[in-house]
Amino acid sequence: MPTRSSKKKPRHPDPSVLAFIIVQVVIGEPPSPPTVDNGKNPHAVALGCMGGLKRGKARAAVMTAKQRSAAAKKAARARWGKG
Repeated sequence: MPTRSSKKKPRHPDPSVLAFIIVQVVIGEPPSPPTVDNGKNPHAVALGCMGGLKRGKARAAVMTAKQRSAAAKKAARARWGKG
């Protein structure tokens, strides 16, 4: 099991695109970056990431040590399936 979430690297849709990029490099033209459309608004993704980073620290600051321990145990049970 991976220790952190994995992100798939964007791949070219087919070998002909890769061949075209290789030819561009060989003749000296800079390859154009591939455009990947995953259907998400990049601005919304950035805003969601900012809020998520702040929320965890703010929640932990408000919780008592006993509450933090209970939340950690619950998360471990959910992750590892030890009921």
